[in-house]
Amino acid sequence: MKSQVSLQRIEAPYSCPLVCPDLPLNIIEEILLNLPAQQVICVCRLVCNEWKSVVDSTAFWKERCRREGFKPLNMQRIPRDWQTFYILCKKRHNLLKNPNANENFSGWTILEDGGDRWTVDRLYSPHPDETVTKCFVTSYGRCIKSQLIDLEKEGYSPAFMDEIQPDIVITDWYAPRWDCGSLYEINVELLDHKKQIIQLFQPERVIFPQWNDQKWEKMTHAFKDYGPGVRFILFKHGGRDTQYWAGHYGIRVTNSSVEIFPSAEADIVHIDN
Repeated sequence: MKSQVSLQRIEAPYSCPLVCPDLPLNIIEEILLNLPAQQVICVCRLVCNEWKSVVDSTAFWKERCRREGFKPLNMQRIPRDWQTFYILCKKRHNLLKNPNANENFSGWTILEDGGDRWTVDRLYSPHPDETVTKCFVTSYGRCIKSQLIDLEKEGYSPAFMDEIQPDIVITDWYAPRWDCGSLYEINVELLDHKKQIIQLFQPERVIFPQWNDQKWEKMTHAFKDYGPGVRFILFKHGGRDTQYWAGHYGIRVTNSSVEIFPSAEADIVHIDN
């Protein structure tokens, strides 16, 4: 990333008439709009001053966003930097592996496995996302599982995280069984290179009574303005039942996510694929 940043700051002394005298600027812009963004930034931008002005313009990145369906949900809160907005929307994906239990416990580390241990089960009530068909289920002893996300391995370099500090948005879905009380808890940590905590999200535990509507609930949080140094994200969640019944009557979790958003856009970004 550092080499890319330094490349971006090179000022090309040449003008385009010496390079491509027969191409109008609008044709050049159309060509650049059809090239990969990294190539545009790291190569095309250095060709000449005219190309640099196109690549650096707000209009260029707004048009890329328009063509690829990246837009704020509320246009009254437009992005402050359309280039960064585009890049983060393009890279956006769930950093958690196997969030919906489709691969059993692959990708997860079991930290606590109380009672009759974690298991994977079908949904007892439909999830708002119809593609979700499975969930992780806890038992009568405390059950906690985790994933450690290495941001650099996911394509977010230290320089990028320190300079841009994009919002880090976590989402988790949880539900009780209707016939058994249960407890849900979540803990998410932003860590430095030594895996020391920079910022922590640890809300109060949620307790469900026996005889409930077993409705899926959503837990969400956005880390903002966390400062430089974030290199890892540790995501932990789970719980147990409160009746101490043998079997798997505890809290159910699924469809968890950790995503990187453009700063100050985390609550409004929408991507049309």
